[in-house]
Amino acid sequence: MASESARKGTADDVANLSYEAARDELVKVVNELEQGTSTLEESLALWERGEALAARCEEWLIGAKARLDAARGAAQSGPGASNAADTPA
Repeated sequence: MASESARKGTADDVANLSYEAARDELVKVVNELEQGTSTLEESLALWERGEALAARCEEWLIGAKARLDAARGAAQSGPGASNAADTPA
């Protein structure tokens, strides 16, 4: 019998998960793999699901970093911001 995590689907449904949902499911997948009670086929399906979930988490984190970098850049280049090029030597 396949595990619940392995049966949940493929990368199509992973693409719609929030960061928190993907992270929580990834933790469950890792725990299930660490138990070592799954068959080889179930373990492979869990591994593939875990890889897709990890990639989704990474997408979210890259996006969050880009947003933070953009916000920092906007704050630094906003009105009254000092620029090293404008500072006398």
